[in-house]
Amino acid sequence: MSPETDKRRSKKLGDKNDLRIKAIENGTVIDHIIPGQALNVLNILSDGENFTNTVSVVMNAGGSRGDKDVVKIEGRELTEKEVDAISLLSPKATVSIIRDYEVVQKRHIKTPDSVCGIVKCINPNCITNSGEPIETRFAVTENEKGLALRCIFCESVMTEDLIHFIE
Repeated sequence: MSPETDKRRSKKLGDKNDLRIKAIENGTVIDHIIPGQALNVLNILSDGENFTNTVSVVMNAGGSRGDKDVVKIEGRELTEKEVDAISLLSPKATVSIIRDYEVVQKRHIKTPDSVCGIVKCINPNCITNSGEPIETRFAVTENEKGLALRCIFCESVMTEDLIHFIE
């Protein structure tokens, strides 16, 4: 890092250099993840491949709203599909876009009404499991146990504990 960049970084961060995870110059921070879900978030974001950018993870960190996990990814912004998948794991998470060490956008994740191509249907007889080139599609609802996903094709219903993400 050049002395000029280091100076600019120190000026912007102030006393934040004492953070548990180093601040990122450009990238994404996923905060307020349900404790213990950070590795599942990474699994969604890795898409079956190794990360080439720096990734930082804090699990079970204390926060103003209780314990949480945090994931920081240097040099990468999330797609809408990735945000939708994360919302199924941690519907109260926040996603912040960082540019030049500054938060330029912060939003609370919203659970979508439907998801496509993210989750595998649990019904082995579903058309989406037959080898046909059909993308999975689920309606997302809430029930007494939390989130529920209903397959548009076979009507199978999955609760959060049965959700398996497509790799």
